[in-house]
Amino acid sequence: MRETVVKLTQVSKEFRRVKALFGIDMNVYRGDIYGFIGQNGAGKSTTLKIITGLIRSTSGEIRLFNEDRGNYTAKRIGSLIENPGLFPNLSAFDNMDIRATAIGISDKKEIGDLLDLVGLDKDDKKKVKHYSLGMKQRLGIAMALIGTPDLLILDEPINGLDPEGIKEIREVIRYLNESRQITIIVSSHILGELSKIATRYGIIRSGVMIEEIDAAELQHKCRNYLSLTIDDIESGVVVLEQELLIKDYLVANRNELQIYDQTEGQAVSAVLAKHHINIEQMYYKKQDLETYFLEKIGGGEHA
Repeated sequence: MRETVVKLTQVSKEFRRVKALFGIDMNVYRGDIYGFIGQNGAGKSTTLKIITGLIRSTSGEIRLFNEDRGNYTAKRIGSLIENPGLFPNLSAFDNMDIRATAIGISDKKEIGDLLDLVGLDKDDKKKVKHYSLGMKQRLGIAMALIGTPDLLILDEPINGLDPEGIKEIREVIRYLNESRQITIIVSSHILGELSKIATRYGIIRSGVMIEEIDAAELQHKCRNYLSLTIDDIESGVVVLEQELLIKDYLVANRNELQIYDQTEGQAVSAVLAKHHINIEQMYYKKQDLETYFLEKIGGGEHA
């Protein structure tokens, strides 16, 4: 059984009588890259702040590493939420050094190693106010990694980055998960990018957790299929099983059949016509990950 790193049970949050979260359940397991998806304002940042302890929930239970929150569990979490909180007139190393000192770490080698990890020069004296947004995000991730956390939380880490910056952050996240065995929660509304790295997903809409799903299960759901609306679904299924040997299909509702086997529409039409089964509608449905997410959360690609 997989170890649960984060478990939220019926967690709600209210700000001045305005509800931001409505009794959400969330389960993040050891080794996950958990893609947390939702529109701007859906409740992603509020949820992550509750997990990190930056704000308190109004109600519900939060368990981290199978125990209630305490000083020990808090130290096992690194986070980058909203912005890195950098000192603009200091170098990357000096920013890291201040952060390390604040949490009681004096190992200068660890600082240098973390800067190397995210692709920044530990000896570069350039002030971070002259850094690109991508460099600042990488520095923010390095700062979140001080103290060797078991869980890393990144809130919109690729927002506003150019394609090269997005690629760099994506590679850092994948490396930390695969080589450092760090469990990672990444929130984003850029669906295509999350699909390249996430192993599990949580989909939130208007403060409600709509669904949690493994990447493999999601891929299975997002296969293309031939949709048939026919007047006799039971007879149609029997005929197609026997004569076209279809095996992978789903009866979606009272009279819709979704066929996932590679089947020619013309052959299906001919077989059903031979048995006097009328086709009311037939079309190919191409469903990719973004289509699936958008149906869940609503909005455009960058919803």
